Amino acid sequence: MTAQALQIDRELERLDGLWEDGLQDTYKSYMDFVGAYEPAERPRLALAAALIESGLRLQGLGGPAAAAAPLLMGDLCLARASRLLADHASQTLQVAFARAIEKMSANAASGEAGGPVREFLVLALESGR
Repeated sequence: MTAQALQIDRELERLDGLWEDGLQDTYKSYMDFVGAYEPAERPRLALAAALIESGLRLQGLGGPAAAAAPLLMGDLCLARASRLLADHASQTLQVAFARAIEKMSANAASGEAGGPVREFLVLALESGR
């Protein structure tokens, strides 16, 4: 097992089933957008973005309120992503992610269509370099 795989395994503790339920594909898609970052940081940043996207989906952002179990799993995804960013991302990138989440949440609260989550997070990755 590679060091990258061990790191991802540690970050996925208590997130049973999410990797197979689409988090892996989401992670792989974000790997396409982190090429401008240091090689050692790319997997962590892609995982943080994937966790944010999954967490927001689990919380039902912009849709009906989520049930308690998915809501808590979404909270855990967002907390893990926050820690990954705090430990491995520049302050500029941390702020870019926070602003993206804030914008998506504000749009959902006001009933506006704000665009797909992935677009906001890819823009955060691009502007946070």
